[in-house]
Amino acid sequence: MRTAFLSAHRAHQGAHFAEQHPSASGYRGASYRIEPDQFELNLAPEIREQAIAYFAEKGIAWHQHANHGLSSQVCCLNYLMPLAHNPDQLANFTARALGIEAPEMLPMERDAAGRDWFVAFEWIGHQDYLREAGQNGTRTRGANATSIDAAIRFRHAGKVEIALIEWKFTESYGAPISAKGNPTRVSRYSDIAFTPAGPIRADLGLKLEDFFWEPFYQMIRQQMLAMRMEQARELDAERVRVIHISPSMNQDLHKVTAPALRRFGEDAFAVFRELLVDREAFVGWSIEGLFVPLLADTHSAWADYIRSRYGLFCAAEQV
Repeated sequence: MRTAFLSAHRAHQGAHFAEQHPSASGYRGASYRIEPDQFELNLAPEIREQAIAYFAEKGIAWHQHANHGLSSQVCCLNYLMPLAHNPDQLANFTARALGIEAPEMLPMERDAAGRDWFVAFEWIGHQDYLREAGQNGTRTRGANATSIDAAIRFRHAGKVEIALIEWKFTESYGAPISAKGNPTRVSRYSDIAFTPAGPIRADLGLKLEDFFWEPFYQMIRQQMLAMRMEQARELDAERVRVIHISPSMNQDLHKVTAPALRRFGEDAFAVFRELLVDREAFVGWSIEGLFVPLLADTHSAWADYIRSRYGLFCAAEQV
């Protein structure tokens, strides 16, 4: 069922495309979709070329609906890729997200030209921590492996940390994931999901299958990835946390879809945090609560674009 939240954002994105890209919008009769062969118009002007070049160089897969105005991957890129080469502004974002003093931002990776990237996108880790590689031993960032939308690295209080950032927009979930792959999932993750080898408390009477409902299945894999990266001291990080960012008004996303987890509460992200051995390893934010204050004093083409393109977030209550 279409919600008022979804309808409002479809209309807003459609109006944006009609004004900015009238000849490319309206794919398959949807005003909020761009023609697939012009999907780059879905990206903020200042990142179009570098985003396409970066994804190609790193072998990152674009999501199927990269031409969709409500794409969470594109939304994440529009907000965060302009900060990938602006460590000062990125430090302000990190400080607010984690409730710390502005840290020293450190590069996550470099491109072929030797340029530092302070934000890495569709991150999967340097090792196959979750045993997800195919028969040829390879993994693809953004497809068929546990990927996080973005990752940042910084030094705070003398320690190197990494924050893995998951970004949501209009997603909502209800049905369990397909049971076809459950035997593989159980064999792959069961021994690294619960303490002491994994991030989930072992004293709650839960089993891995209880998480086979989105968004919990994705969250548990990303939290396992964070813990394994921390144990391996990836990029010298002594701590790795997950920051989950989504619109506060997307109430459907917050539903506790997994039946076995409903006894722990009514908000999916609050429930998931309660299941962790280290609750501080998962930090939840709304897009508007995190970014409206950061954008308030920012005067740039990027900030103007965000305020226009995603203006409904700026108008929403800060949560």
